[in-house]
Amino acid sequence: MRFEPGRLVVHRNVRRGRIGWVRTARVVSDDDRGLLLWVPRDAPVASEVTEAGLGMRAVPFTEWISSSYGLATGRWDGPSVLKFLPAGAAHSVWWFRDAHGRFATWYVNLEEPGVRWDDGTLAGVDMVDQDLDVLVRPDRSWEWKDEEEFAERLAFPDHYWVPDPDAVRAEGKRVIALAEAGEFPFDGTWCDFTPPSDWLVPDKLPPGWDRPPVR
Repeated sequence: MRFEPGRLVVHRNVRRGRIGWVRTARVVSDDDRGLLLWVPRDAPVASEVTEAGLGMRAVPFTEWISSSYGLATGRWDGPSVLKFLPAGAAHSVWWFRDAHGRFATWYVNLEEPGVRWDDGTLAGVDMVDQDLDVLVRPDRSWEWKDEEEFAERLAFPDHYWVPDPDAVRAEGKRVIALAEAGEFPFDGTWCDFTPPSDWLVPDKLPPGWDRPPVR
C-alpha cells in the first residue's frame, strides 16, 4: 500500500491496543525507501491523558498503569517536523527544526515497524513507540534519550509494551552507526525541505482519526 504525495494521513502510536497519540501529517513521498511525512506547526493532534488531564510523562508509571484514560485533542505546539519511516524498519527518523524553521537535529524514534491502513476516506500508520530514542546532532555526535523512562517501565512487564529491550538497543546501535558514518538519512538529505505552499493546516483532526488500531 502506497500513499499519494500531499495526502492527509494520521501517524498514530499504539500502546497495548490503545491509541497513545495521533498526529496529522501530509505525505511528502512514499517509495521503496519508505514513507516521508510532514507535521506542520499547529497540526491537529491528540494524546492519551489521565482523568486529571496528565500525559504519561507527567506521572510515575505506577500511577499511569492504574489510571483511567481519555484522548485529549490539541495542536502540535513545536516547530514543524519531518518524519521518515524506513520501509520495514524498527525506527523512524525525525528532522527537528529550531524556532526559525531551520534544521536543528535528527531524532531517532525507536519503534515497531508501522502498519498501514486505508479506509478510502482516511489513511494512516499505526506503530508502537518503544520509548528509548537517540538524538543525533548536525556534527553526527549523538546521545541516548529517555533511558530513565525506558528502565522505569521495563520493571512492569505485565503492563509495558516493549517485550525485548535488547532488540530495541540493538536497533538504536545500528542506526547510530549509520549516523556516525554520515550515511542516508544522516547525509544532509531533506535538511532544507520546504513544503508546497498549498499545504494548508487542517482546522481539526480528520473524521476517523480515532478508529480502532490495526495493531
